[in-house]
Amino acid sequence: MRGFFGIAMYYPKYEDNWGSLIRTANILGANFVACIGPRFQPQCSDTMKSHRHLPVFEYSTFEEFYEHLPYDCKLIGIELAENAVELGKFKHPHRAIYLLGAEDFGLPEKVLTKCHDLVKLKGERSMNVSIAGSIVLYHREGVA
Repeated sequence: MRGFFGIAMYYPKYEDNWGSLIRTANILGANFVACIGPRFQPQCSDTMKSHRHLPVFEYSTFEEFYEHLPYDCKLIGIELAENAVELGKFKHPHRAIYLLGAEDFGLPEKVLTKCHDLVKLKGERSMNVSIAGSIVLYHREGVA
């Protein structure tokens, strides 16, 4: 497969979600993970100790994260937004970072405007952030 992909969380609220997402990212072939905001120590929900097997980047702010996007890499926001494309209809780019919002407030407008694409999952309500990220990564593996 050509290209690369990673997944990032924007100000995650719960440490367990971070551990679950990094574990899934490791299993489904992500090339890296990133956390914007609070820094979490390795979690018991990551039974594989994924931080030993793939790069983990930590950023204090979205601006710092955005400044360090890899060259020619698309930032894909995962958000329940009216202008978002349903995941089933989304064509994954070769080089992408999937950005998940906080459990309690999602991705703010200043972040949404910087995303190259917005993708949403089915449903009227937001799901658990680690579950949403896992679904997106699984979908990428199946069609990219």
